[in-house]
Amino acid sequence: MKTKYVGQKIRVVTAEVRRDGSYLITQRLASSTLPLLWEFPGGRVPPGASSEDVLRRILKDKLGVEAEVGELVMEVVHEYDHYTVDMQVFRCEIDEDDELQHIGVNDARWAAPSQFAEYEFPGADEETISQLLDLDVLDTMEVN
Repeated sequence: MKTKYVGQKIRVVTAEVRRDGSYLITQRLASSTLPLLWEFPGGRVPPGASSEDVLRRILKDKLGVEAEVGELVMEVVHEYDHYTVDMQVFRCEIDEDDELQHIGVNDARWAAPSQFAEYEFPGADEETISQLLDLDVLDTMEVN
């Protein structure tokens, strides 16, 4: 099976958006790499681009929300079979009045940490969840 990212190191940014004890997660489109898996909202950063600017644009383009991008809370490097993802996680705020739209995602939900085992996440997001929540969720989640 061929992948368009063979041998590459891909820099991505994701948003950690919390509200009332839950985190915003989104479901990838069926046409995406790792289709229909759940993840923290974000995407690929083109070479030379600002991570914060890209994340702000992605949240607007995929969910229709204006985001305030805050501090970098962690960086996770995850090796998949044919490529490596270098993922930066930023704490973000979105206005509670902004209604989430499913523009560039299949679905979006607010999920409490206790519900994460009900969703299938890519490996890099799973590592992020484990670090963010200081939980051992690796045993209860499926990895792709």
